[in-house]
Amino acid sequence: MRQIAFREALREAMNEEMRRDDRVFVMGEEVAEYNGAYKVTQGMLAEFGPKRVIDTPISELGFTGVAVGAAQHGLRPVVEYMTWNFAVLALDQILNTASKMLAMSGGQLGCPIVLRGPNGSAGQLGAQHSTAFESYFANIPGIKVVSPSNGYDAKGLLKQAIRYEEDPVIFMESEVMYGDKSEVPEEEYYIPIGKADVKKEGKDVTIVSYNKMMKVALGAAAELEKENISAEVIDLRSIRPLDWHTVLESVKKTNRLVIVEEQWPMCSVSSELAFRIQKEGFDYLDAPVRRITSADAPMHYAPNLAALAIPDIARTIKIVKEVMYIKK
Repeated sequence: MRQIAFREALREAMNEEMRRDDRVFVMGEEVAEYNGAYKVTQGMLAEFGPKRVIDTPISELGFTGVAVGAAQHGLRPVVEYMTWNFAVLALDQILNTASKMLAMSGGQLGCPIVLRGPNGSAGQLGAQHSTAFESYFANIPGIKVVSPSNGYDAKGLLKQAIRYEEDPVIFMESEVMYGDKSEVPEEEYYIPIGKADVKKEGKDVTIVSYNKMMKVALGAAAELEKENISAEVIDLRSIRPLDWHTVLESVKKTNRLVIVEEQWPMCSVSSELAFRIQKEGFDYLDAPVRRITSADAPMHYAPNLAALAIPDIARTIKIVKEVMYIKK
């Protein structure tokens, strides 16, 4: 094992798969000459050349369409967006072509494509660059949605997506995590998409999260431990398929569930997960399922207002104590 940055883990995943399979190529804005807007693709142009690491015009609809067409003709494209906020311009290609073609062609024409880039808020970027899109894309049948929280998971899941997945994979990262370091093995490994991971075992309450909100979930669990409250923390990793079975097994043990996510509250990932757990695990719950989400409003530019809008450790601890009926 060695400590490497999140961006390096992603780069290793793409490099390894491109060396293994010459059908894999990367395209997006500034991925080649500039080494990537977030330096995820650094050095890849020098190794693989301009036919496999391709700088595109500033036209998400256009280059996503090119990649979707390439995938349908036997190649395995990896598309990088500067932010998923810009990818809404390509929603027609994702929703009406990539996700539906296998069904519309009677199974004759697949679309093995990976669409990746940063998602959610990342400091003072304003409302138009700060939306979390997991639930938007998870609502679409025919695609898979991945949202990892650390470099180990990111590398294994990205390699899985590039090599084995025949469906389109939406791969959502976070700008504020690209420099985060985690332990990643040197030997090759893959992580199946659709399996949550128990990051910390506990017995009193289950806390579920994904992506950068895992820092909040684990931080809250660490603080609760100081008060002799044992929280089990689960990282969903995959939003579609959603591994609610792992969450249910945890709730059978803890009897309480708190969900922490960066989505807006309406029709969010936590909405679906809360429904699944109350439907299948109602008899195990000793308190209502609770959640903490971003504020139901566009993200502010002002840092103090942005901090109020996003889930934090203090509010998570407060909700955990409420489901445990601990009075101040």
